[in-house]
Amino acid sequence: MLQPSLFADQPIPVHRVAPFKKQLLKWIGNKQRFAHEIIAFFPAKFGTYHEPFLGSGAVLGTLSPERAIASDVFKPLAGIWQTLKNKPDTLKHWYEERWNRMKAGKKEEVYEAVKASYNKSANPADLLFLSRSCYGGVVRFRQADGYMSTPCGIHNPVSPESFADRVDEWHRRVKHVDFYHSDYVDALQRAKKGDLIYCDPPYTHTQSILYGAQSFSLSELFEAIGECKKRGVYVALSIDGKKKSGDVLCELPIPKGTFVQEVYVNCGRSMLRRFQMDGQTLESEVVSDRLLLTY
Repeated sequence: MLQPSLFADQPIPVHRVAPFKKQLLKWIGNKQRFAHEIIAFFPAKFGTYHEPFLGSGAVLGTLSPERAIASDVFKPLAGIWQTLKNKPDTLKHWYEERWNRMKAGKKEEVYEAVKASYNKSANPADLLFLSRSCYGGVVRFRQADGYMSTPCGIHNPVSPESFADRVDEWHRRVKHVDFYHSDYVDALQRAKKGDLIYCDPPYTHTQSILYGAQSFSLSELFEAIGECKKRGVYVALSIDGKKKSGDVLCELPIPKGTFVQEVYVNCGRSMLRRFQMDGQTLESEVVSDRLLLTY
């Protein structure tokens, strides 16, 4: 459940969007189940929509904006989205070819072969299938060199027919989106007055194993958001809220003056913690995302 704003004198605009349940990618931090709740806090009117930490694209796909720019610094991931937009049949072929190999052979052996291919030369085709077939959807990378280490999942990946349906639906939803491989700094600098930026950066307490060697500075992101606010750009930021991991609560220092409103969104149980606990589900392992708004 969303909690009321902590700033009661500032009314929150309501942006009505229906829930959208079809995931294209399995990805850590995927917000598919509650993306429509996040969107409810977007301004009623805005210009171009920007999403510089694209990941699974859950909020983007649920919003299905009329004009948008989306990007990610992770090149193979950006390649998946660019292919979805420009060559959706190619995306279907990538998945079907690897799925057929898995069906015809031994599941774990084929998975390890695809993973070895990706680790030899990082590419969007292998990453696409790995994201759908790895354990728990936790695509994690070794910090030193970006080596993907997640084992094969216990589930069977969706059929090519089911995946093709997802591709068709997502292709329709992102037809007005331009996708780029770029750093978030460049993405934030593109935004103009009246535009909306939604930022969903890596969780700071898990970034090192989930995002490999990619560098990320939360303080620099806050600074860039502050500059956007000065230009009249709306910014909504999903960031670590509260995560109970044992008896530890992860808290972040939020700069004063940048954000006007703050709410919490219940994300359910931690996917990463479940992976670390070998599939156990614990009631205490609940993540709440903090949604910070500059408006």
